[in-house]
Amino acid sequence: MLNKDINSPWLLHVKAALFVVCAVLAATLLVLSLPEARTLLLLGVVAWSSARAYYFLFYVLEHYVDPKARYAGLAALLRAPRR
Repeated sequence: MLNKDINSPWLLHVKAALFVVCAVLAATLLVLSLPEARTLLLLGVVAWSSARAYYFLFYVLEHYVDPKARYAGLAALLRAPRR
């Protein structure tokens, strides 16, 4: 059976770099296609607040609320038994 876990630090760095490239490319295309400042500001707020919510859901919950809890993603977090 194929092991689907990525254990190579090099591959993890490549994956992170690809996420950054995708984000920069998408942001550049949005800035070019949405010249209104208010729209760009609101888009920035959406990106920032989404990142903070993700950080809270996984880092804060795992490290401060329940150090034994580990979630593979948002669906696993929602399926987890309530304590």
